[in-house]
Amino acid sequence: MHKLSSRQWLLLALLTLVWGVNWPIMKAGVTGFPPLTFRMWCLWLGVPVLALVLRHQKLPFAIARAHWPEVLKLALFNMVLWHSLIIVAVQSLSSGRSAILGYTMPIFSAVYGAALFSDRLPRRAWLGVAAAAGGVVLLLWHELANLGGRPVGVLLALGAAAAWAMGTQLLRRTKMPAHTLTLAFWMSVITSICLTVLAWLFEREQWHAIPTHTVAAIVYNAVMVIGFAHSVWFYLARSLPPIASTLSIMMIPIVGVFSGALWLGEVLHWQDWSAIALVLVAIASVLWPRRAA
Repeated sequence: MHKLSSRQWLLLALLTLVWGVNWPIMKAGVTGFPPLTFRMWCLWLGVPVLALVLRHQKLPFAIARAHWPEVLKLALFNMVLWHSLIIVAVQSLSSGRSAILGYTMPIFSAVYGAALFSDRLPRRAWLGVAAAAGGVVLLLWHELANLGGRPVGVLLALGAAAAWAMGTQLLRRTKMPAHTLTLAFWMSVITSICLTVLAWLFEREQWHAIPTHTVAAIVYNAVMVIGFAHSVWFYLARSLPPIASTLSIMMIPIVGVFSGALWLGEVLHWQDWSAIALVLVAIASVLWPRRAA
């Protein structure tokens, strides 16, 4: 369906590692700390990192006034809804299961592409979507008994995934003549402002001194996630077809599950191991080269 360049493969591998290990890091960061406030600090510290990258690469900060409505729409679906919903879900769910629910995004993206944008997906793509869905079901096997007690967290994570999927479709189709890093910078600024308002409205009574482990998690998110991973993801989302970009990152929740088990002691079951095979099928369905005619 799409052949990745060596540069795209390298960036995808780094993105998988950085985003995958971030799930237990986020879980540790919001344990005993307000989640929206945590994400607010991550974003505000990440914005200067992006500014330094733009300055170093001598890229323009300016975006024409006519394009700002589209920038706001892209920021809403790609970042504002994703960050605000998923970070609250992480606090109530295990880090691994939060990652799995968040990465139902490729399923939503495939449905959006077919239903709203008239994408004609080959059978290999639908095989990948089905495999990804099967992996999610397997990995949630032991959570099903607990979903009744945690419906809000589950719904928030699925809502975050649905919003991110729509954002990916919109980002791929934008004709805006702006560099991807410039877009990432301004979407991060917009999201920082929105998260500050939400944190003040819902969490200001919980504000207190930031614990040391939360500070470390904030720094990692600011530099590695906001500064690096978001820029890489927006580049891949704009340069690859939506189904290829979304299914190609399905190893991230696997890394999240096993790093959560290693660092936080979250218990793994046979379903976790079985899901790896299905996720690999999902990735191969879009990245394995087709035979020449």
